[in-house]
Amino acid sequence: MQIPSTFQPPPRVLMGPGPSDVAPSVLHALSLPLLGHLDPVFVQMMEEIKAMLRAVFLTKNEMTFPVSGTGSAGMEFCFVNLIEPGDEVVIGVNGVFGGRMVDVAERCGARVTKVEAPWGRIIEAAQIAEALKGRKPKLVAVVHAETSTGALTPVEEISRLTHEAGALFVLDTVTSLGGCPVRIDDWNVDAVYSGTQKCLSCPPGLSPVSLSPHALAIATKRQKKVQSWYLDVNLLASYWGEQRVYHHTAPISMNYALHEALRLVLVEGLENRWRRHEQNHLALKAGLAVMGLELASQPGHQLWQLNAVSVPKGVDEAVVRKKLLTDFDIEIGAGLGPLKGKIWRIGLMGETSSRANVKKVLGALVKILNEAGQNIDGSVVLAAVDAVK
Repeated sequence: MQIPSTFQPPPRVLMGPGPSDVAPSVLHALSLPLLGHLDPVFVQMMEEIKAMLRAVFLTKNEMTFPVSGTGSAGMEFCFVNLIEPGDEVVIGVNGVFGGRMVDVAERCGARVTKVEAPWGRIIEAAQIAEALKGRKPKLVAVVHAETSTGALTPVEEISRLTHEAGALFVLDTVTSLGGCPVRIDDWNVDAVYSGTQKCLSCPPGLSPVSLSPHALAIATKRQKKVQSWYLDVNLLASYWGEQRVYHHTAPISMNYALHEALRLVLVEGLENRWRRHEQNHLALKAGLAVMGLELASQPGHQLWQLNAVSVPKGVDEAVVRKKLLTDFDIEIGAGLGPLKGKIWRIGLMGETSSRANVKKVLGALVKILNEAGQNIDGSVVLAAVDAVK
């Protein structure tokens, strides 16, 4: 074969469902010299990562650390450790990732009861209450921020109902952590997982997780071994705990990057970061409204960091996305499942969430749609964005 030249990616503004853009200091962290994964300096950094993750999750759970793998690995981590064959579980399904939780739980041997809502709608607490009648499930799981639809499900009441039924509460925060309020202890969440590539603005490759003491006790007192050796918390606890027993070779550079990304989150401050995401969402929404475009997700429960925009009639959504990428170096996402061809998914996550990027994507959309025959005044669109303070 002919040896290719050194790879050089083109510059892109990542405004899809993930990954998001990352800060230069995070990219720099990836280039730092490697240490051994049991080096005392690396071990000290691991402790700092754990402490910062607890601060970002707003939890005191000692068993809080990044699983070596993407957000889907975090999902599997929670389910394989807490579910044994024959366990009954209740899972909310209102998009791709609720469906994925069902698949993973069934592979663990669980008997799954699905609580379903139309894509773009939230899982209502009343639906969970109805599903719990006459049942004693091992756990109840929902997706907090459904990336495929842009819907944010409130979880406090669902958590209360879950615990009244004697079950564990499992929460997917892959798209919510760092972009909107996530309060693990206040919401009494027993097991939670997230991803690094969304609002934490780190490359994909690690999945922050946290288990409550109650969930950890259940995982350690199982009748059968965890089906996944790699994701067994009983083994991982020895590596991420005080013993530092060798388990696997951690992705050294990715942990450097996560350390820096978490540090930046805490320097900005959670409340400030949440507010930034909210204001840029409102600015995007205001500009879209002037263009005659609406969000497809449920009013009152629309994600700040992932905006599901209804495609106007007569517009080929794939052509628009391609032009954004080739002509403007802007990546946005397509719809999935029943929303395929019906929405664009515009991400404003982490480093990507800026007023400049809101104006950039709206300005590009105005040009593309006007070329397709529409008549949108771009100056009015930008004025609407500027009006949001």
